[in-house]
Parts: sequence; C-alpha cells; structure tokens
Amino acid sequence: MAQQTPVQARPAPGTDAVATARSVVEHGLRACEAYSRPDLADRLTAAQRRLADPGTHVVVVGEFKQGKSSLVNALVGVTVCPVDDDVATALPTYVRHGEQTAANIVLDGDPPQREPIAVDQIRLHAVEGGGDAGARADGRRVAGVEVLLPRSMLASGLVVVDTPGLGGLGSTHAAASLAATSMADAVLFVTDASQELTATEVDFLRRARDLCGTVLCVMTKTDFYPAWRQVRDLNTAHLVREGLGEVRLLTVSSALRTRAVKTSDAALNTESGFRELVRVVTEDIGVGAATRAAQDAAREVVAVCEQVAGQFRSERSALADPASAQRVIDDLTETKSRVESLRTNASRWNQTLSDGISDVSADIEHDLRGRIRRVVNDADDALGAGDPADSWPQMEGWLQSRISYELVANYTYLRDRATDVSAQVGEHFREVSGDDLGLLAVYNPTPLLSRTEFNPDIKLERMTARKQTMVALKGSYSGILMFTMLPGLLGVTGLAPIAIPIGLLMGRAGLRDEKRRQLTQRQAQAKNAVRRYCDEIQFVMGKDSRDTLRRIQRQLRDHYTARAEELNRSTSQALQSATESVKRTQAERDRRVKDLDAELGRLAQLRQRAEAVGR
Repeated sequence: MAQQTPVQARPAPGTDAVATARSVVEHGLRACEAYSRPDLADRLTAAQRRLADPGTHVVVVGEFKQGKSSLVNALVGVTVCPVDDDVATALPTYVRHGEQTAANIVLDGDPPQREPIAVDQIRLHAVEGGGDAGARADGRRVAGVEVLLPRSMLASGLVVVDTPGLGGLGSTHAAASLAATSMADAVLFVTDASQELTATEVDFLRRARDLCGTVLCVMTKTDFYPAWRQVRDLNTAHLVREGLGEVRLLTVSSALRTRAVKTSDAALNTESGFRELVRVVTEDIGVGAATRAAQDAAREVVAVCEQVAGQFRSERSALADPASAQRVIDDLTETKSRVESLRTNASRWNQTLSDGISDVSADIEHDLRGRIRRVVNDADDALGAGDPADSWPQMEGWLQSRISYELVANYTYLRDRATDVSAQVGEHFREVSGDDLGLLAVYNPTPLLSRTEFNPDIKLERMTARKQTMVALKGSYSGILMFTMLPGLLGVTGLAPIAIPIGLLMGRAGLRDEKRRQLTQRQAQAKNAVRRYCDEIQFVMGKDSRDTLRRIQRQLRDHYTARAEELNRSTSQALQSATESVKRTQAERDRRVKDLDAELGRLAQLRQRAEAVGR
C-alpha cells in the first residue's frame, strides 16, 4: 500500500472561490474607473481589503487536561502548543499560515501589537508558571501567542486558536472562551474519553452553540481508554437529550495521529480519527467560511453592477422611445426625491438608528446594573455566613470569575440588541430606496475581562493569642476590681471569695464580645471591598458599552449614508442623461443606444461572473 503524508494531502480549501472573487472585484474596480464612479470604487476597495485576509477562526475550547493542545498539534502536524502533564495553557495560542515558521507575542492594544520571539520561547509565555506568562517587565499585558507555520491547510486563512482550560463554567477562563467563541467561525469543544460529558460541559456547549453557529464536540484519547465507544454513545445520547443534536461528535487520538504523520502511515491516520476531523475543518468549515467571504465580496460587485446598469437602462429607455421619454424622466424625478429623503437627518432610518441606540444603551446599562447587584447580594450572603479570614482567598477567585462571566453575558446581550437595530435600520432603508443592501455586520466589542485590578486593601487577621490573653485579662481585672474594691468602699464585706470567678467569667464574655465585634468588622470590610470592586467594574464597563454603541452607531450611519450618496449620484446621472436624450438627433440616439447596449452587455457578464462565485 502506498504511503502518504496525512497533513498535506489536500489543497488549500476555499482558494478557488476567493481567487475568483478577487478577480471579479478587480474587474469591478476597473469598471468604476471607466464609468467615473469613485464612490462605488470605494465600496469595492473595502471588499478587496476583506478578501485579502479571509481568516477562518476555529477556536479549541474545553476543560483542563482534556488534550486541547495535543489536538491542535496533531491537527496541524507539528508541535507548536506546549503540552505538559503538570502545567496548563495560560494564554491563547493562534496558529496561522506563514511563509516560514515564526512566533510572536500579541500585546494588548487597539490595534493589538506583535513582537517577534524565538519559537523555543513559546512555552515561556503560553503556559502557567512558564515565567512571565501574561505580563512583561514594562507592565504591558501579553494577550496571546501567535505561531506562523508554512502548512498548506492553513494557507486559505485558517486560524486555529488553542485556549486556556475552562476550570468550570463560572471561571474567568470559561468567560474568556465564551467571548472567543462569539467571534469564531467554528468551535471545537474538546472532552476526553475518560468519562461522559458533565453538566458543566453540556451547559458550556449550549452557550457556545448560541454564540457560534458551528460547534463540534471532539472526544480525545481514544487510544488510552478502551471503553471510549460506550462513552461516545453516552455523549451522543446526552447531546440529543439536551437539545444539542446538531452538535456533531467526533472521536480522535492525538497520539496515533502524531505517529501517523511521522511515519506517513495513511491507515494509522484513518484509525486516529483525524482524517475526518481534518476534512471537516478544512472543507466544511474552511471552505464554508472562505466561500462566504468570497460571496460577500461578489455581492458588492453585483450591487455596483446593478446601480450602473440601472442608470444605463433608464437612459436607454428614454433614447429608444422618445414618446415615453417624459414618463421616464418623471419616474426618475420621483425616485430622486425618495433617494434625497435618505440623505436627511430626519429620514426614517436615521431616526430608527438614533432611537434604537438610545434604547439599547439604556437596556444594556440596566442589565449590567442588575447583574452586578446580584453578584453583590450573593457575595454578601456568602461573607455573612462565615468568617472572611477563612473564605476570602476563595471569595476573590469566585468574584473575579463571576464578574467575568456576567460581563460576557452582558456583552452578548449588547451584541444581539445591536444586531436587531442594524436589521431595523436596513429594513427602513430598503423600503425607501428599493435597493437590497443586505444587513451590516455589527462590530463585535471585546468584552471587559480582567482589565480592572482587584486591590481590596483590607485587614482580615484574627486576634493573636497574646491579644486574646490581654483582652481576657482586661475583662477579668475589671470584674475583680468591681467585686473587691468597690464593695469595700461601700462598707460591704465577704465578696472577695467570689470576685475571682466572676472576674474570669466577665473576662471570657469580654473576649467573646471582642471576637464578635472583630468578625463583624471583617465582614463589613470584605463586603465593602466587594462593592468597591463591583462599582469600579460597573464604571469601566459602562464606559466601554457606551463607546461600543457609539462605534456601532457611527458604523451604521456611515454605511447607509454612503449607500444613500451612491443612489443619489446614480439617480442624478440617470435623470441628467434622460433629460439630455430628448435633445439628441435620431442618429445620435442610435449611436448612443448601441454604446449603452455594449456597456450593459459588459455589466451583465461581470454580474454573471459575480453571481457564479461560490456556487
């Protein structure tokens, strides 16, 4: 049997559709130049930029030690993500195509900045305890590690993201993973074959499915657990029972895949389960995302062709039938009036946008306040039921992870509401313009995760034994003094024998009261620290939400304003040409009709090529 290398067997997915779309867009740009339409050329230039990097992000998520990093390594056929039994991934690792193997650290910023590092330094930044993972000496935060590989399966723009382990649905890592899935083209949820899916994993799968339409469940380590088939069947039943039947379940062995790549053993590669996983990732996911990007660009070319062709058809109608020229002019005048209404601040779509953003802003703020209030109440209940001196370390971790999770939920709500506003604005615009512009892709804001430092600045130490002794002695001394000296001053005798026991009892009561007072003080300090942190989070997140909504509003406004200007220019030129056609001689009309027919034919051919993209 012929041997072959499993990883490099197939050509880059989606390349043909993207290449065809690029060619169509280039022809569209030349047409815009020929027809003196720089406004439409700007539209196609933006589509050309999007085609230049049609990235397909596949995010790999799962609990700690489920084999995520091993799966990524096996998927791309080379060890790039650190794998260790004793440490876990601390930062996301982005594996993408490059002409040669290289690595960068990604620094927080807008836009993010990259600094090259040696490939052997990936571990230093990517794993917990690997050195300065997540931080640098200059105080800037490392947001992730980027690895560039010359692999054909990545050439079409496929980006595989290895994320930190979840650590439970409510953990900070889980919140960050949910945020990552919302901006991914597909999610690979990793669980191993040691046991069936837990309730936490099923909950995460459900939330990931709601945020990203394409979710696969990948069960790893089938070579290590003999009963993996029974676990697979149980997991399939769980997914169906929980309403996640559309989530496909695949079983793989990273160890077998690695060995198959090294030995170029096609049979072992099939046995590992990775042949099907690679096919799904490169063809179903990769081709699908690349095709969607190509189709989006092609739709822009179709819209441009339709505007220019509509202008030419109106002029041709007036030229071909002089008797109906006035009717054509009247129709164009009415259309121009409608289009002019789109350019005013009082237009329906502009009012809908303004009102919609205001409503969303109020609702998002109310939702965030409600979430923060519930967090504070839960924290108060937990702190009031125990001693913060014992529970505070656990409370800090719980508070930060719970806040992170609530912020992701608030961000998801913002994104969904903003998408609704975009749809409403687009609908109003289409009603007036009669042109199907499609829905604008709303900007996905980066959720506020771990930006606010938690510095409680509280003292929760219990009294030392020495301090307790001093408090008890102080109470005892007061009791003894009360039942010896004071009765003597009043002429009462015989109380001395009971003074010492009473003093000891009073000292014990005083110590108990002091412990209770200090416990109350510690609880109050802890609750105030929680409130300060939540107030700061609410302040920062509120600003971030308002900024995000303003960006969305500007994006929608600029998008539809540009479309209105395009329509206005097309209609104005068509009206001018139709008006001038009345003054032409018959010979001039005939020549112009032939020219228009030729241009319409070219536009029709370009439109047909664009409509054929991705079929």
